[in-house]
Amino acid sequence: MPIVAAVAVPHPPILHPLVGQGEEAKIHATQAAYQTAMRFVAAAQPQTVVVITSHANAYSDWFEISPGSGAAGNLSRFGAPGAKTHVPYNEAFAAAIEAEAMAKGVPAGCTGRPNAPLDHGATIPLLFLQQEYTGYQVVRIGISGLGAAQHYALGACIAAAAGDAPVAVIASGDLSHKLREDGPYGFAPEGPVLDEEITTALAEGDFARLMAIDPRLAQKGAECGLRCFVMMAGCLDGRAVDARLLSYEGTFGVGYAVATFAPGAPDDTRRFLAKAQQQDALRLAARKAAEDPFVRLARASIAGYLAGGARSALPPAPLPDALPDELTTTRAGVFVSLHKGGALRGCIGTIAPTCESTAAEIWQNAVSAAVEDPRFEPLQPEELDTLEISVDVLQPPEDIASPALLDPQKYGVIVSHAGRRGLLLPALEGVDTAEEQIDIARRKAGIAPNAPFTLQRFLVVRHE
Repeated sequence: MPIVAAVAVPHPPILHPLVGQGEEAKIHATQAAYQTAMRFVAAAQPQTVVVITSHANAYSDWFEISPGSGAAGNLSRFGAPGAKTHVPYNEAFAAAIEAEAMAKGVPAGCTGRPNAPLDHGATIPLLFLQQEYTGYQVVRIGISGLGAAQHYALGACIAAAAGDAPVAVIASGDLSHKLREDGPYGFAPEGPVLDEEITTALAEGDFARLMAIDPRLAQKGAECGLRCFVMMAGCLDGRAVDARLLSYEGTFGVGYAVATFAPGAPDDTRRFLAKAQQQDALRLAARKAAEDPFVRLARASIAGYLAGGARSALPPAPLPDALPDELTTTRAGVFVSLHKGGALRGCIGTIAPTCESTAAEIWQNAVSAAVEDPRFEPLQPEELDTLEISVDVLQPPEDIASPALLDPQKYGVIVSHAGRRGLLLPALEGVDTAEEQIDIARRKAGIAPNAPFTLQRFLVVRHE
């Protein structure tokens, strides 16, 4: 029984009295449940505590296991430098997890700067734990842009690497950040729906339900800890679980849940990885079947290039047969966006048409999004079937005199100054005001904050 206890906890800095200065009383149920959860961990007497945090270094296709002999953390950025901790790392266990992950094809390892400071997602639960228990070592692990199945698989690797040593797991993450209009991130109707799904899954120990949460719902609900909870669930793969949801609050517009999980006897009916992979495959197959000609062309463009097509030969002549006239007889700027497991995997576009047809524009930009987006490694052939693809066809831009004529949900924006232009598409997660939209587009173009600029807006037809 290597995993002796697991908990899911939030990490609002205000929860700590030195930060909250009395405001923590507004989330008293969370604070009391937190203390109960840490006593639950302490009672299991773990030699090592694995902290899974959503605020450690995160990569699109890699899990970082923090390297080094130990790390310190504090809450000075939240006005409480006296709230601090230092923990030793279990380097041997971290290396064992890395070896297990590599053997199972899970991209994880002890990368990064050794002994880097703890993020607040790790610091806050460790501060609460040190009030109840000391004498343990820590392994800190971050999340990634990969899907639920890969997070669950890494959790199973953690359990396999533990051997007979008692290990506790803390999954540190908040739920939706969009529960209230007066909250720090505003309101989205998906926020309460997301939190209901997560808390029900935690309360029932229903890890299949947890992994089946649609990435689009998670994104629109602005989740923080879902992938942490899924990785924790993987640590309990094949075990009966006594699950208890101790509290849930959304007082400040952000969801805070505290839950404990006591592992029981082996139970092969609770092996959820294969089910999750099957669910992912079915969901992606359904989306692919519903793709319109714009998206099918983008996917075929990427497939053709990855199969050995020459970049200089694109687009092919002639273009694929049976394309609608809308694609072959019009010209437009096009953005192609690729998502994998709910996370961006590439996005490239053109503000104005550069090719002889919209179809050719899609062909060029789809390949560029797959292999030329500087933020990501080039797409590999085996990733293509895991992608969700969208194609945005830009309507001609029009000059506007004031930000008051923008609507970030309806219009995209182009900010221009001295030959520099920055574009931002409409209806983007987390961009709720015209001011935010303009600021992001300005920064993308490298336009100084005090530089004068002109504005254009444009409509988009989105194909998914």
